[in-house]
Amino acid sequence: MSNKEIHPLKSFIAGGVGGICTVVVGQPLDTIKVRLQAMPIPKPGELPLYKSMADCFLQTLKNEGPFGFYKGMAAPLIGVTPMFAVCFFGYNLGRKLQVKDENTPLTKPQIFAAGMLSGVFTTAIMTPGERVKCLLQVQGASSGPPKYKGPADVVKQLYKEGGIRSIYKGTAATLLRDIPATGTYFMSYEWLKESLTPEGGDKAHLSAGRTLIAGGFAGMCNWLVCIPPDTLKSRLQTAPEGKYPNGLRSVFREMMANEGLIGLYRGVSPVLIRAFPANAACFLGYEMALKLLNKIF
Repeated sequence: MSNKEIHPLKSFIAGGVGGICTVVVGQPLDTIKVRLQAMPIPKPGELPLYKSMADCFLQTLKNEGPFGFYKGMAAPLIGVTPMFAVCFFGYNLGRKLQVKDENTPLTKPQIFAAGMLSGVFTTAIMTPGERVKCLLQVQGASSGPPKYKGPADVVKQLYKEGGIRSIYKGTAATLLRDIPATGTYFMSYEWLKESLTPEGGDKAHLSAGRTLIAGGFAGMCNWLVCIPPDTLKSRLQTAPEGKYPNGLRSVFREMMANEGLIGLYRGVSPVLIRAFPANAACFLGYEMALKLLNKIF
């Protein structure tokens, strides 16, 4: 993407298209990830709720059917679509702020900085959407009648229990996760696009197949950076009110005491498996929408 092609409004619309593609493709493995991250620690002599990613998949399929993997999808569709729109808008705004010469491409540190700004932009939308999604995903794995009827009911009950603060529980964890991870996301994508562009070619006109590869691996790079804070966030956002009085610090101390560093990487397998197709779909959807918008306008 050359500096001349940066248009934040077009990026906003195309980013929303990319967000829809991401949710539809990645939701099943995201459900498995959240359930693995948030499952209770087994007591002495007890077996864990899920032995592995495969066991979580089979239990969900057996107990809830195929639609069990799509529980809570309404929340990310409502939240992720504008979130990705804001994400790409923030990224391209970050690029624009650093452009001194339209004919000089940005350096990788500048692209990383633009991505970090994007991570800040998305937190206001991301935090409540993730909170609602995680609660609905974990609810399906517990016994007894469901506490929440759907996304709107989650928001209603959370507001009743703790006001707007409860809805935005996990904001610090989301910032800790998204600022470095989003910088890595966009920097790795641009680097991969350059690497996959044939000699003498233009990366703005990369084939769909190569765009999928660049987007997929960029998604994996993103999650390698953000899985530890994401695990802490999922644990905090699905915990009963008052369990972690000091927020993220309490979650971290408990995890280090009971599980050690390996606990931070719970759910890493479904995350990385999901990351490739979900983000490949995201960037392909984004690039195609952007090209269409450039043709129309």
